[in-house]
Amino acid sequence: PLCPQYKGQANLHVFEDWCGSSIAQLRKNLHFPLYPHTRTTVKKLAVAPKWKNYGLRIFGFLHPYRDGDFQFSVSSDDNSEFWLSSDESPLNARLLVYVGQLGTEWTAPGEFNKFRSQSSKSVHLKSAWRYMCNGIHEKWSEQTCHCETQWRPFLPGLKYEVIDSAYISLYADESSLKMNSVDHIPQTLASHSRLPDHIQPQDLEGGSSTAHHGADMLKPDPRDNFFNTPMIHPSRLENVLPACLYSPTYVVKDFPIARYQGLQFVYLSFVYPNDFTRLTHMERENKCFYRESPIYLEKFGFYKYMKMDEQRKETFPSQRLAKGSYKRKHEAERQEGAEGASQRSASARHGRRGPGGRSLVSPYQLWPNPPAREGRSSPHNGSLSAQNGSTQRSASRATGPKQPQLSRSEGEHSPSPPADLPSRIKAPTTFSHLPPVTLPRSNSTDNPLQDQVRVTSYIRTSEIIESQQQLDPDPNPAELEQDLNRSNPDTDPEPELEEGDLSDYSYEEVEARPGWAEDSINWQRTFSVNPMDFELLRSDWNDLRCNVSGNLQLAESEVVDVLAQYMEKLNERNGGIYTLLRIINIEKRRDSARGNRYLVELELMERGRSVVRLSEYIYLLLHRSRQGEVSPPASAPTAAASSLSTPPLTPSNKTPSRPGTTPGSTAYAKPLLCQPVMLQWRKDVMVHFVVPVKNQARWVQQFISDMENLHQKTKDDNFSIIIVDFESEDMDVEEALRESSVPRYEYLRREGNFERSAGLQIGVDTIEDSHSIVFLCDLHIHFPLNILESIRKHCVEGRLAFAPIVMRLGCGSSPLEPNGYWEVNGFGLFGIYKSDFDKIGGMNTEEFKDRWGGEDWELLDRVLQNGLEVERLRLRNFFHYYHSKRGMWNSQNKKTP
Repeated sequence: PLCPQYKGQANLHVFEDWCGSSIAQLRKNLHFPLYPHTRTTVKKLAVAPKWKNYGLRIFGFLHPYRDGDFQFSVSSDDNSEFWLSSDESPLNARLLVYVGQLGTEWTAPGEFNKFRSQSSKSVHLKSAWRYMCNGIHEKWSEQTCHCETQWRPFLPGLKYEVIDSAYISLYADESSLKMNSVDHIPQTLASHSRLPDHIQPQDLEGGSSTAHHGADMLKPDPRDNFFNTPMIHPSRLENVLPACLYSPTYVVKDFPIARYQGLQFVYLSFVYPNDFTRLTHMERENKCFYRESPIYLEKFGFYKYMKMDEQRKETFPSQRLAKGSYKRKHEAERQEGAEGASQRSASARHGRRGPGGRSLVSPYQLWPNPPAREGRSSPHNGSLSAQNGSTQRSASRATGPKQPQLSRSEGEHSPSPPADLPSRIKAPTTFSHLPPVTLPRSNSTDNPLQDQVRVTSYIRTSEIIESQQQLDPDPNPAELEQDLNRSNPDTDPEPELEEGDLSDYSYEEVEARPGWAEDSINWQRTFSVNPMDFELLRSDWNDLRCNVSGNLQLAESEVVDVLAQYMEKLNERNGGIYTLLRIINIEKRRDSARGNRYLVELELMERGRSVVRLSEYIYLLLHRSRQGEVSPPASAPTAAASSLSTPPLTPSNKTPSRPGTTPGSTAYAKPLLCQPVMLQWRKDVMVHFVVPVKNQARWVQQFISDMENLHQKTKDDNFSIIIVDFESEDMDVEEALRESSVPRYEYLRREGNFERSAGLQIGVDTIEDSHSIVFLCDLHIHFPLNILESIRKHCVEGRLAFAPIVMRLGCGSSPLEPNGYWEVNGFGLFGIYKSDFDKIGGMNTEEFKDRWGGEDWELLDRVLQNGLEVERLRLRNFFHYYHSKRGMWNSQNKKTP
């Protein structure tokens, strides 16, 4: 029976922090439809919250006021759907009306006839029944914010009316339920969650399934599931390599570090093979990987790495002209242009003539193939760049091309690349080096896409200067400035149309005028280029400027050399029973002064029967001479020495010395492959995830579910979660932990405002085993299945701490569509042994008592000063979900009208 208090309302669930304007995008939300940001009620099916980046789900029962046929309609900005069941069961719901499917469709308030899909066919309803209804709305921008559902009897001429409180009732009373209580939430085709196997999401509209994201980083990698392979027996690795001391020069123990300077003393590791952590799918927005000025790349691209091939003389007869005949031909062309200009309108821009009958240089003439514009003719025939090509190129290499003289106003709109561009990327010596040129702006004001194509056309850029010199080797600056000012959209008014001319916005179809010159395109233009490995130009310094770069790549030749020596030693020790099947992962920490550290992970065949994995640290020790002595000459260096040894420091190859490096030291030619003492990682050590929380029910429940899934997939019992709860009111965290299947947990409740530093410290203090690993964690994380082993491998007591780089997802992105950036500055996700954590003093709870942000950098300073290395690697499938800070921690809502 319907409770009286249920009538007059419908359930409203709000999903905030989600960008997108289509319902399909909303269904990709991690929390949709079970864990909304807000649960409340609404009194009619017409809401306008005046907000952005959210999704709504309104559901309840519909009570018809009469028997008969009804028609429904929906209006919204942006997309929306209205579902109605044939009875009170949500499983029988079907889609009646909707606004858009792509996310670009919208309607004005009360506009019900814009799309065919807005109005439904007739639906027969009975007044004695109640019908389950479900409305979904997605909103991105903060413009008109509305969504309304109306109905009317299916009779011509009747008006639609909003379904108000007299005809709706709640589906469930949620006022006394916690946010993690979700069993009452209806699951239908509209929600696409927990459906029977035979019902697929594409059944909604009869279309195909969603295409997969094309990012390389989403493709399977052997590292992802390598933990499932049985480990090689430890006895097989004893005495394989001689023992040696491990004391890298970059450790900054007792070295004075100013506040937050630890970021500058963190070095990156090299990996092999390529793990495709480089965000290649984001480089259309950010090209910082190539270490060029963004302005430079936008204007010139990669032209300095390209050498345009000389045009064949039989293809371009103009190239057969003698060296001194160009001016005569140019004068003839100008005379022909003057005759053609007299036949055209006096207001045509490309027919202007300056004082004394001299033809002015148009900005379009500075291009070998000027961009086309409707309704305008161009006297340039596209062949100027080909004339005297070899002569001009040789002259430009010898003396450098002549800079164009541009007006001041033009230079402001098209700035030249700065003089201090990074010089680390060198053009091949065979390429002709052209200095930066300030490009003139197009005089087109009605086609911005044309300007973008013109600016980014790096193939044409290499011939701009040649064309300028050929057009006029000594142009008149005053005339050139006058013409460029006319081409500037900011200073050039649109000329009045004369009789017979057409406006740029005219839709009339006209025949092409005789004599129009069309732009020629040289499809046969070819070029030469040398192979360029931009990875070799990167440094192991922690690059805080570029967040799309992946892990540093290790040269294959170096890997082969090291592994050949190691496999020889391994089989020599074990009677030749191992065969190398695959190189899964090699990580190198470079120390050019003393030696390189490697983490070697191999898939081996043992005795031809079983497959085992090997994961060990080894050290390539570079023997050092005493200070001031000269290294003995290497008469016959080995392959390992030739690829791995470090040459003596000379004025040409000196690099900034790191803290602790002894000046004047050199290395022998033959390094020693050895086993570093006190640098073995423990395969079964306990890992504690410590997380402070406050009123984040949907994220806490997701974190617990992820930990359950991690335990189920890996069968690893050696981890626990410690949640420090600052008086959460939206869920019973302890009960959720108790009902979960995580192997171990600890629930700690603390009163007062949220304090991240204090919460982490409280959680660590409860750990009794000082020889276990503490992982300072966040709630909004998606963990890969190999996270436990990654933490264990990169945490060594007294030696290594681990700060994995997480990928921050953008608003509307998900682990299956990972659009975002690497968090190269953040160290909040941090793994360290508890003994080392206690040794450095733990979290700074006094200074960061009433605030958060910066406590991770301050902790990093003290970790480094105590002699620990901090391993910094980008982890595959390690994501930080997008979320705003609205409603989190200690924030208070401000009443709005």
